[in-house]
Amino acid sequence: MFEPVIAPSASLLGLLQRGRGDGQLHALAADRAEALAALEECVTSDPRSDWQVENRSLYYARLYMELEAPLSGLEHHLHDLADVFDQDEGRTGLALAVLGHLAAYGRRDALDLLRGYTAVGTNWAWALDELALRDDDRSLLSLAPAVLARFPEDERGEAELRAAIRSAYEPRPWRLWAAQHPRIAAASEQSPFDLWQRQLNRSGVTPGWSTADVFAWADQAEPGSDGGSPDSGAVARRAAAAARCLAAVVRPQDRDAVLDAALVGAPGARIAALRYLADQQDPAAPALIETAAADIDERIVTAALELVGRMRGPEVLGHARRWADPDSGGADSALGEAAVQLLADSGEPCDGPLVVAALRRWLSVRGVGGAGLGTLVDGAGRLAAVHAVPALRHIYGEAASSELRGRAARALAVTDPHFARGIAVECLWDCEETTRELAARHVTTTGDVRVLERLRRLAADPAEEAEVHAAVRGRLTSRDRT
Repeated sequence: MFEPVIAPSASLLGLLQRGRGDGQLHALAADRAEALAALEECVTSDPRSDWQVENRSLYYARLYMELEAPLSGLEHHLHDLADVFDQDEGRTGLALAVLGHLAAYGRRDALDLLRGYTAVGTNWAWALDELALRDDDRSLLSLAPAVLARFPEDERGEAELRAAIRSAYEPRPWRLWAAQHPRIAAASEQSPFDLWQRQLNRSGVTPGWSTADVFAWADQAEPGSDGGSPDSGAVARRAAAAARCLAAVVRPQDRDAVLDAALVGAPGARIAALRYLADQQDPAAPALIETAAADIDERIVTAALELVGRMRGPEVLGHARRWADPDSGGADSALGEAAVQLLADSGEPCDGPLVVAALRRWLSVRGVGGAGLGTLVDGAGRLAAVHAVPALRHIYGEAASSELRGRAARALAVTDPHFARGIAVECLWDCEETTRELAARHVTTTGDVRVLERLRRLAADPAEEAEVHAAVRGRLTSRDRT
């Protein structure tokens, strides 16, 4: 799947793609045709890089309601010929989720679109889940023949039917249908036994119950492979399992063997030993991980850097400060970056300057994105590093990820003295419920007429999350609203 193309943050489209509160405010003030075009572009071309951690559907649905937008663009998108050939649920998932919210708001045309797509669309299961939350029993019952016709009456079709029932997010339609359709009733009864049978029949080679046996097992090829060198993912998975086994079988007299494996062992055994030592907070672990981070085998290096984040304790923080110290030249190394991530996650207030320096360096080299930036943002907030405020504001405004923007907002809430009167106001319209909740708890309710009106609308919106309702109502009923 291609990364979405995100427009500049100052444009209406860019604001809406990011799910920023200013996107809604600008859309309501912009030319209606321009606003509708930008909104439709967002819903039919999902701007999220990871839809599982970023919310947009309620945000866009609210804007559809505010603009009284027609649904013809969504209808064309759902029934486009591409729906037949593109099996990726991400192509239509956002549009279906938006329609679900619109149906909950009382849009009959949205409900009809979901019903029609359930009958003929590729991503019918998602549409059915949306209907399960909003439609009446009679309408759901009328969809049963169209859904059942998707599954041939043969062995493969019955297996696919059981899988569909088992994976349904909302079981309500299937329970309704089971009362009238014997095939669905039988599949519903058989589905749990399929899962039980698969768990019983799991096969695979298991390690023997000694330290040497576990190390030997850690370097075996994955079952079913061609016997060649396992890829890094396979090695890491087996090493993680082996490390858990070591926790059960290692005896005091085995420590020398574990240390030797961690220093010069084969890849699987070495990674397992390193992980075991890190989990046990063994005093030898930091030095062995530092050595592994300079290895020529990329699998060993990757594992060592990941293990830095698993370590805890005052002595480990001392090693991390040394690895991340710019004066030693380690700050620009992979080990230095992993160390500052550890300091951001569990360091002390004295580590704030190192975290802020790493945050600025990240932005200058990588920009606003990449795995690891969120940890630095969280660390700046956790350590109350006020010098990070300019960088955090930049991340808040430019981040394409609404999840990352929310983390920046949380950090700003404890570092930026102007947060309550500034960014918090915009956050009341944000696409992320956690960001709206944060804003409701911090925003200053005097001086901006929009704030109290927005709080009242959030309190009255049945689609809003319970946590946001609680925060908003707490502010509205408080005697001190400043």
